[in-house]
Amino acid sequence: MSIVLVGGHDRMHEEYKEICSKRGHRVKVFTQMPTRFDKLIGNPDGIVLFTWTVSHKMIHTAVKEAKRKNIPVLRCHNSSRTSLEGMLEQLEKGQI
Repeated sequence: MSIVLVGGHDRMHEEYKEICSKRGHRVKVFTQMPTRFDKLIGNPDGIVLFTWTVSHKMIHTAVKEAKRKNIPVLRCHNSSRTSLEGMLEQLEKGQI
């Protein structure tokens, strides 16, 4: 399963990747808004948004792309390891 993770803490970038890869997922992590972000999202199986640590513009862009491409979006206020694991579990079970 491919995941796009939007937000979170810069210092946890590698930890987010590690958590996803241990569960067998490919992940792109965007803690800062890159140029042409909408094009970099691609066509993942799900988008995880950490809403507390991300700009409104980045959220808006991610949600807009998700709606356009019919990609499920999971939002969480907290950007912890446990929160990510819980959201990945929801995606894996199809509880979106």
